[in-house]
Amino acid sequence: MKGITISTTLQTPEIQTLLEASEEELEASENGTFEAEALPASADSLELFMNEIGRYPLLTAAEEVALAKRVERGDRAAKERMINSNLRLVVHVAKRYRGHGVPFGDLIQDGVIGLNRAVEKFDWRKGFKFSTDAQ
Repeated sequence: MKGITISTTLQTPEIQTLLEASEEELEASENGTFEAEALPASADSLELFMNEIGRYPLLTAAEEVALAKRVERGDRAAKERMINSNLRLVVHVAKRYRGHGVPFGDLIQDGVIGLNRAVEKFDWRKGFKFSTDAQ
């Protein structure tokens, strides 16, 4: 698609720092060097999740718009692809809340629920990238 621009009017220094940190983590996860923390007994499923999220490619802005349009029409496959491609964002945000008394797996689970809602509510017409809008 031609003419797609991503607005930066809402990118505060804090958001920019998060986006840059996220990109570094994303690059590391794509190279198979995703940093995993020591995990409790439920480590098997959480470890599997952490290993699997790197299998889903990141989306370009144009792909996000195309998928968002399909999601609006009720395309479940498009919704699933948007969710899977943004699972790294869930992990990135969940890591910020470690040490607050909630198990990391629970943070991830709540994040995935929030990601589902964010995909449903994402308005591509605003011109923002999904990861910026979802945070």
